[in-house]
Amino acid sequence: MDLTNLRAKYTTRGLDIKDLNPNPFLQFELWFNQAMEAKLTEPNAFSLATVGTDMMPSIRTVLLKIFDETGFVFFTNYKSTKAKQIEENPKAAALFAWLDLERQIKVEGNIEKISTTQSLKYFLSRPKGSQIGAWVSHQSQVISSRSLLEQKFDEIRKKFVKGEVPFPDFWGGYIIKPTKIEFWQGGQDRLHDRFLYELQDDNSWSISRLAP
Repeated sequence: MDLTNLRAKYTTRGLDIKDLNPNPFLQFELWFNQAMEAKLTEPNAFSLATVGTDMMPSIRTVLLKIFDETGFVFFTNYKSTKAKQIEENPKAAALFAWLDLERQIKVEGNIEKISTTQSLKYFLSRPKGSQIGAWVSHQSQVISSRSLLEQKFDEIRKKFVKGEVPFPDFWGGYIIKPTKIEFWQGGQDRLHDRFLYELQDDNSWSISRLAP
C-alpha cells in the first residue's frame, strides 16, 4: 500500500517560547487540562518505550495515573516484560500523542518503583473487577485461550466475593523521573514548533527550540 499521498495539514497558530511556562510540569499540566477540555479519548494514555539488555526496544500503551513535579506514574505487573526491561535498564521514554490538538509531548528519564504504600493506596481506589484482574493476568506470559483467563477471574471473584481483594506483591507503580521533556506543536508546511526542556545540575530547567 502506497501512503505517500496521505497527508494532513497542520493549521494551528504555532508555539513560541514566550508562551511556555518555565516549569515543564506546569506546562504539561496546562496542555493536559486542555486535552481533557477537548474531550480527547483517554488523554492520559501514552506510549512507553523501554530497552533491556538484549538492546531490542519495546513499546506499549499504558495509562498515566499520577503526575507532579517528581515525575509521571503508571501501574503494572512487576513480572511483565516491561518490568524485566526496567530492571535491566532503568531508563524509559514516554510519548503523549494528542493529534486532534496537533500536539505531542515526549518524556525521557530514569524510572523506578514507587513505594508499596503508594501502590497500595492506588490499588484500593480501583474498582473490584480491576483489582481481581491484577491477580488473574500473568502479564506477557503465553496463555492457551481467553476462556482460561475468564475461568481464573471467576474463581478469584468467588473467593473474595464477601471480602476485600488483597494487594498483590507482584503489582505496583513506576515513576518516570524526567531529565528531558519536549513539547511539539504542529505547524504549517511542516514547520513544527519543538521546545526541549533539559534538567540542569542545579535542578533548574533550560529551554531550547529544536528544528522540526
